[in-house]
Amino acid sequence: MHDIRAIRENPEAFDAGLARLGLDPASSVILDIDARRRAAIAAAEAAQAERNAASKEVGAAKGRGDEAEFERLRALVADKKDEIARLEEEAKAADTELAAILMGLPNLPYDDVPDGADEADNVELRRWGTPREMDFAPKEHFDLPAVQGGMDFETAAKLSGSRFVLMSGAVARVHRALAQFMLDTHVTENGLTEAIPPVLVRDEAMYGTNQLPKFAEDSYRTTNGWWLIPTSEVPLTNIVAGHIVEESYLPRRYAAHTLCFRSEAGSAGKDTAGMLRQHQFEKVEMVSITAPDQSEAEHARMTRCAEDILERLGLPYRTVVLCTGDMGFGARRTHDIEVWLPGQNTYREISSVSTCGDFQARRMNARFRPAGGGKPEFLHTLNGSGVAVGRCLIAVLENGQQADGSVDLPEVLRSYLGGRGRITADGVLA
Repeated sequence: MHDIRAIRENPEAFDAGLARLGLDPASSVILDIDARRRAAIAAAEAAQAERNAASKEVGAAKGRGDEAEFERLRALVADKKDEIARLEEEAKAADTELAAILMGLPNLPYDDVPDGADEADNVELRRWGTPREMDFAPKEHFDLPAVQGGMDFETAAKLSGSRFVLMSGAVARVHRALAQFMLDTHVTENGLTEAIPPVLVRDEAMYGTNQLPKFAEDSYRTTNGWWLIPTSEVPLTNIVAGHIVEESYLPRRYAAHTLCFRSEAGSAGKDTAGMLRQHQFEKVEMVSITAPDQSEAEHARMTRCAEDILERLGLPYRTVVLCTGDMGFGARRTHDIEVWLPGQNTYREISSVSTCGDFQARRMNARFRPAGGGKPEFLHTLNGSGVAVGRCLIAVLENGQQADGSVDLPEVLRSYLGGRGRITADGVLA
């Protein structure tokens, strides 16, 4: 959520930030509501002061037998009580209206984020690895002979509908090995704290990480009001919701491997073949909670953590910074890491690493107490995939495919696969 004081102090800068996102100016509407709210609060406080003063004089008027003054003051006290209630209700209504507008507006991009309309305007930062030249026509993951027996979309559709998959055998084991490898790397080498959070959360958690109110249709809700998490960013970031932590507590770095659920609303017709875009998937998520002066370095650090996973797996990738038209709602800057998929002959997103500034912290009232003293300040939050397990499986299978239909697996996975490093064309680990 946005800082109303910053909007008051520089409404032009706020509107300029919205314009970079292709949105209309909003400061005048926001400040009009804010002025009404502040006027109602000030009037209520003045009325309360008058009521308090009159209340003190009521007894004195009664004591000196001034019945007329006594009745006037008593009526004034009663009138002021009604006036205060009315003004407080006006302030509350304006506050609710203001919060609704601020909750519905996206975060503003940092100055160094490139302007643009969509993904075509994203800017490449770097590449790693060279796509392997194959002397045969590469297949997509779901067409590989080594995979077809262990990736069953037909049975999954019978059980659950479209955009689900039933994995079994070698494919399932490689999927599990990838998640374990990612989590072990982040915990033992990157210094993240392993967590196993709930995958069902309350409304407040979804508001805190800006899935609500704007993106309710993108997530699943149970009949008793819980939400299935679209990413473990939601529970991990909300660990500090409503708290004031000491600066010495920071930074906090978490990693979690969880199921994730997304309705994929608005994605009809996109990536319907295979398991690139599923309703249920697994992800190793990274979340960092920092002081403001740490967040820039932390964004670079988290991006490297995700890139390192792909490098260890030998998967070519490129890293891009998203333009203003392609950024997510809560981000101030996002680095997308796109892995090479030979079956599609293109790079596809496998990780998004975003820095949100204090946007989410304001929504969840998460603050820290500076070590040098002073008033509590809002935290900065960051999140990123480290990485999406299913998409990583796709990349491993497609990049490791051989002409005979088998798949060579990355060396770093052997210790998770009993020393085996290949899926035969018959779908057996060897």
